[in-house]
Amino acid sequence: GPTRKMPLTASAMDFFQLFVPDNVLKNMVVQTNMYAKKYQERFGSDDAWIDVTLTEMKAFLGYMISTSIHHCESVLSIWSSGFYSNKSIALIMTQSRFEKILKYFHIVAFRSSQTTHGLYKIQPFLDSLQNGFDSAFRPSQAQVLHEPLIDEDPVFIATCTERELRKRKKRKFSLWVRQCSSTGFICQIYVHLKEGSGADGLDALKNKPQLHSMVAKSLCQNASGKNYIIFTGPSITSLNLFEEFEKQEIYCCGLLSTRKSDCTGLPPSLLNNSETPQSRGQYRIRMKGNMSLICWYNKGHFRFLTNAYSPVQQGVIIKRKSGEIPCPLAVEAFAAHLSYICKYDDKYSKYFITHKPNKTWQQVFWFAISIAINNAYILYKMSEAYHVTRYSRAQFGERLVKELLGLEDTSPSH
Repeated sequence: GPTRKMPLTASAMDFFQLFVPDNVLKNMVVQTNMYAKKYQERFGSDDAWIDVTLTEMKAFLGYMISTSIHHCESVLSIWSSGFYSNKSIALIMTQSRFEKILKYFHIVAFRSSQTTHGLYKIQPFLDSLQNGFDSAFRPSQAQVLHEPLIDEDPVFIATCTERELRKRKKRKFSLWVRQCSSTGFICQIYVHLKEGSGADGLDALKNKPQLHSMVAKSLCQNASGKNYIIFTGPSITSLNLFEEFEKQEIYCCGLLSTRKSDCTGLPPSLLNNSETPQSRGQYRIRMKGNMSLICWYNKGHFRFLTNAYSPVQQGVIIKRKSGEIPCPLAVEAFAAHLSYICKYDDKYSKYFITHKPNKTWQQVFWFAISIAINNAYILYKMSEAYHVTRYSRAQFGERLVKELLGLEDTSPSH
């Protein structure tokens, strides 16, 4: 849970600033002004530009965050006369001023000579965000490694023409997280660029298990020695990785797939589909030290690799129609924790900022801001302030937008 007690009067902004404090926002102001100056020295002066202030930077973020609540495809529709126009917040800043800030917005204005990392323009922000996540929250023992649902709004995609869909560029990165499976709090973010040279570039993508193993190690670099139990999907699950984690006192439970997983070192007798058992819930086990390979049958064979649960401990899967199906405890735990993450995706993925910039570092930035707001809401729900106001996720987002824009209205919006 939270590591610090927030006051009863804590606002949405107070929770957001646990992760994005004023000093980070002030740095954005400095870097944006530096970039604007550099840009104008190179391409000619811009008479319409005035250096941005901290108040304007907060308002700029507020406008962007408002797209996560109202799901407008373009942030500029706030100033339009159409369906997504929002006169109550449009008066804080003119559209032309907003577009100027958007044009010059930067987190790192200059590339240092030592920089080779493709995300150098956003890495300081990601590092600061990670420090905020680490210091504000202590996760539960059970955690999940996965790719959160960050695709475009399905309603918008359904109304898109084929031509519009073709014009939309594919993301050049994948975003992975380590997530507390009992609260949904995202403890760590890892961004993998799909392009670029080096050990983590396109060549590595040809070897998916190796790539996903590298992602898992990066996400768990702060987890060693804490006896965490990490749940993984088929793309990450492998015997070599689990044995390496066990040496660091990180224990694992993962679903295996002969198509997606690295099955090196596992007995072929349990990987091949043998004859179908007579009844659902039957399973076979092979053990080596603390590691167990479980082949469980339920309308199909499901294989699990784990060193976190004893294979002889019994569990049960409850289905609405068929009732209780017996299984090892590892299978029950895996199903429970992954179903929670599915609920998180359903509840929070629709609150990702919908603005889609062309630059990869900006796409990563808005996804990271969205995750920070979701984490802020989770901390708010676990605080005493929630029992005073009881905002929904949408209301919390609207409160945050108003506070960033400096609007005085403090009543919850419906």
